[in-house]
Amino acid sequence: MRIALLQCAPGAPDTAAGLARLDAAASRAAAAGAALLVTPEMFLTGYAIGPEAVATLAEPADGPAAREAAAIARRHGVALLYGWPERDGDAVYNAVQLIDADGRRLAGYRKTHLFGEVDRGQFRAGRTLSPVVEFGGPQRAFRVALAVCYDIEFPEVARALALAGAEAILVPTANMAPFHSVATRLVPARAEENTVFVAYANYVGREGGFDYCGLSCVAGPDGADLARAGTDEALLVADLDRARIDAARSQLTYLSDRRPGLYR
Repeated sequence: MRIALLQCAPGAPDTAAGLARLDAAASRAAAAGAALLVTPEMFLTGYAIGPEAVATLAEPADGPAAREAAAIARRHGVALLYGWPERDGDAVYNAVQLIDADGRRLAGYRKTHLFGEVDRGQFRAGRTLSPVVEFGGPQRAFRVALAVCYDIEFPEVARALALAGAEAILVPTANMAPFHSVATRLVPARAEENTVFVAYANYVGREGGFDYCGLSCVAGPDGADLARAGTDEALLVADLDRARIDAARSQLTYLSDRRPGLYR
């Protein structure tokens, strides 16, 4: 399964503009032969935009932005993972949504681990980890799960998703300096210690007080980079091959060698 990761500067707090950027990126991903496009955290609106803007732009999971994103997916024949502020009653969540190339919603997820004052000032924390869903069709389906930015820095999250059957963890992020080691050290470690693919899509440039550090990547189940960006805008493309999982798990037996009775 070929996937594409968009590394870009954050956009303006304008959902219509964000959808136009999503449309353009989906076109590029489809031209590259990708079945799926992964975008950075809060892609439709920007991340560090303040609680008032977040509240104004928040929409439900089936709102107008979701309907337009579904149309974009159908138009380009590519699945999309994108983020936006999700409204549910009085609460607003830092949310992502995975839709297939036919525009059907496969999974939604609300960020469970909030980082710093910006996250906590804008959002309520989600209460459940991502579901694991099949993606890619019956002949080449992968079991995928979702996380957002800070979530992947907790080893328990990736381990729980791997034990639930995930073969790939897709991670929109807005990681900033000086935390470069998340992309270079922690993400490959999460992939290797769980023998899964981890796709990590970040911003570059500045937003508010943040200087985003790029370094988007796709780490294979042995922890090796399959694709790695620098600090400029880029569209990364990587092929996920289940044979890599089988090969890694024949050598790296962390999951089967666990002793859960000791960890409680």
